[in-house]
Amino acid sequence: MLKGIPRIIPPELLKVLAEMGHGDDLVLADANFPAASVARRLVRCDGSPGLTLLEAILGLFPLDTFVERPVALMAVVPGDTYQPAIWDDYRAVIARHEPAFADFELIERFAFYERAKAAYAVVASGEMARYANIILKKGIVGD
Repeated sequence: MLKGIPRIIPPELLKVLAEMGHGDDLVLADANFPAASVARRLVRCDGSPGLTLLEAILGLFPLDTFVERPVALMAVVPGDTYQPAIWDDYRAVIARHEPAFADFELIERFAFYERAKAAYAVVASGEMARYANIILKKGIVGD
């Protein structure tokens, strides 16, 4: 056991976060995302809500300040009228941890899958909200 590590972060995810370097991508996938088929490294957190995982991860994980948009979302498929309410929740969590956060990059569904294939790891959450997939680009830990 360690102090200060949120219980929702399993040891495997803590290891992955520590291994990642500046510029590496981490995908936090919702329950409908094809995580196992695209992941180079897969961490299963199936019982955990994506928003809770995001909050815990950002307590340990700096976002990249050298890129314009270090956080990406899967864009709503053209023709789908769904408005993802979870995006506002994600924005609030990110702003608490990264006050300089400006806005999300929106990535078309199949392009998102391709970027996920190149990511360092995919975390499969139990998040049931639609369009709740998010990519975080790791930054550096400052002095």
